[in-house]
Amino acid sequence: MQNATILMSEFVTHDVKRFIVSKPEGFEWSPGQGVELALDAPDWREETRPFTPTSLPEDRVLEFTIKGYPEHRGVTEKLHALGAGDRLLISKPFGTITYQGPGTFIAGGAGITPFMAILRTLARDGQLVGNSLLFSNKTPDDVITAKEFRYYLGERCTYLCSREAGSGCQSGRIDKAFLERHITDVDQRFYLCGPPRFVSGIKEALGSLGANPDAVVFER
Repeated sequence: MQNATILMSEFVTHDVKRFIVSKPEGFEWSPGQGVELALDAPDWREETRPFTPTSLPEDRVLEFTIKGYPEHRGVTEKLHALGAGDRLLISKPFGTITYQGPGTFIAGGAGITPFMAILRTLARDGQLVGNSLLFSNKTPDDVITAKEFRYYLGERCTYLCSREAGSGCQSGRIDKAFLERHITDVDQRFYLCGPPRFVSGIKEALGSLGANPDAVVFER
């Protein structure tokens, strides 16, 4: 584990904070990969949790976009209470979510975070053609960086909200019936991230629609 310092933090939704963190010397990672973070404080150094950098790999700092779960009374609650000058421990990067070519990104809630650096990299490189995003949340207020993704992808960006609809966010869930209506080409790559039940349900639905399991990218 390497040391890092929080440089700033701010809310991006009512329960998601953006942290700008110093980048450890020699730290390298690929968009989509995650790290283990821990608070560099007594009784918390062994309490590691996985999070995904949402900045670009060449940036001089790291960005993390982290949802707080105060009801768990754990690491995310403590993280959300930290500010500039507080210290973290960061592991080496890991993970199987990497960009492997154009396809459909399907995210549930905070599962969007591995895709943020990927989409930002594609936007920088002018390689967004052929990519689309399906992003599921509870309410419009839960959608992370909604304007940014819409700017990148336009009509190829679809937001669904399970509890209430709103401006730019249609009512519904990403399930088999929805995918049958909106996926016209199953011979493409699919990138999945979200709660375990969300990912397993989407994998099963895609399989039943004829998608190649080897073309489905998720955290194994």
